[in-house]
Amino acid sequence: MHPNRNAIAFGGLGFLVILLVLVIVLALWAWPKYKVYSMEMNGKASLKEAEWSKQILIEEAKAREQAALMQAKARVTLAQAEGEAKLVRAKAEGKADIELAKAAAEANRIIGESLKDNEAYLRYIWIKGLQEGNGERIYIPTEAGMPILEAGKAKN
Repeated sequence: MHPNRNAIAFGGLGFLVILLVLVIVLALWAWPKYKVYSMEMNGKASLKEAEWSKQILIEEAKAREQAALMQAKARVTLAQAEGEAKLVRAKAEGKADIELAKAAAEANRIIGESLKDNEAYLRYIWIKGLQEGNGERIYIPTEAGMPILEAGKAKN
């Protein structure tokens, strides 16, 4: 064996040992810095995630509030429409009642005019009513405006 070969082999082995020691020292120095960097990045990621979650909750709350406002407005609009419909219906019913009253008044006027100075027809209707009666008491006013109570009692 050649003495230079041992020196070269020993020199190469020494170089590898020094290189290995340098790698270990570098790893021991870099590892804590990497852990701090990694934790910082995880913290920033968590912070961004929390901010986005907060924004999502805010937007959801705004959407719920807006939906509630829209529902309230819809209920108010519906109530107003129902109130207006009731008012229109009441006015229409009132007008119908007025027209019925006018028609009844006109009918009464016509009947009243046809019965004026027509005592024979009125007497005929009275007699017919007496014949169709079912044993009812009939009170006939006298000149003083008081009925005769004992006359015409129904048979029991």
